[in-house]
Amino acid sequence: MKPTVHDIASHAGVSLATVDRVLNRRPGVSARTREKVDKAVHELGFVRDVAAANLAKGRTYPLTFLIPSNDNSFMRGLRLALDEARDRAGVERIAIRLVDVPAFDAAALARALKDAAADQPAGIAFVAVDAPEVAVAASEVIAAGIPLVTLVSDLSGTERDHYAGIDNAAAGRTAASLLGRFAGGPQGKVAVLAGSMLVRDHRERCEAFASVMARDFPTLELLPVLEGRDDPAVVERLVAALFSGLDDIVALYSLGAGNRGLVKALESVPAERRPVVIAHELTETTRGALQSGLIDAVLNQDAGHEVRSAIRVLKAKADGLPVVADQERIRIDIFLKDNLP
Repeated sequence: MKPTVHDIASHAGVSLATVDRVLNRRPGVSARTREKVDKAVHELGFVRDVAAANLAKGRTYPLTFLIPSNDNSFMRGLRLALDEARDRAGVERIAIRLVDVPAFDAAALARALKDAAADQPAGIAFVAVDAPEVAVAASEVIAAGIPLVTLVSDLSGTERDHYAGIDNAAAGRTAASLLGRFAGGPQGKVAVLAGSMLVRDHRERCEAFASVMARDFPTLELLPVLEGRDDPAVVERLVAALFSGLDDIVALYSLGAGNRGLVKALESVPAERRPVVIAHELTETTRGALQSGLIDAVLNQDAGHEVRSAIRVLKAKADGLPVVADQERIRIDIFLKDNLP
């Protein structure tokens, strides 16, 4: 049988009330008595169920999520996942506060992190912009003892407790392998469309993609990266201008969001000139483009899994509990028109 608080009290020769004060680190216990209780806990092998204790006390975890305010399907999906988490708030004993932050604005994100920390939540999750001022603000959050999780896009340093997102270098390598095979090995140009190289997930995808393309598909020439700010209108203008100026583009890798604009631009490209296209995130837009043949493959990450992972990790960190790494690993799904769910 597992040892109980009654066993600890008997072993240490103290009252149940004293054991409770020691386990919950409340005042009113002498150092000598606290040492006796701690020794009994160690000798008996007592493992406290922190989650059950918090449930009994009715503890609620206030969590703050900082999300870019740009209008694209993936961020809408992330917000939907947060809404679903709010629906479970009573069961999970969480209170989620959502803060919109201008997309790719490092200064605004740094201010939002500091403002969020001032409220002393149980944890903060944010989509990172990999910039020095954000790293400084993140370090201040950690120094204040507030658990911090990066969501979707990570920081280059270690100024956070956990990253809830896919392996973006693996995603970039996978995209290159698919694109090179689908393109069939001809000579030609490959366009690369990012949101912003200020965010680490886009930068890692791009670098890994370029490395594999150079190694395995040297006859395909990569064009300079276009940055569409994950904005459908900007993406549409950039892609339309690209195809009006060049006639030897054989493939395109869209490693960010804004795919509504990408699809609109591709619809205007004559069928005989349409490139092989690899994109990210399975949304209503990319699903339709897969079915129509405008997009050849989509790499997807589960926004709901990422939000649930961030919540689990923040609660565990707030309780001083370990994180189960395998449970928090976010997989990369590959969709073709043949395997759409």
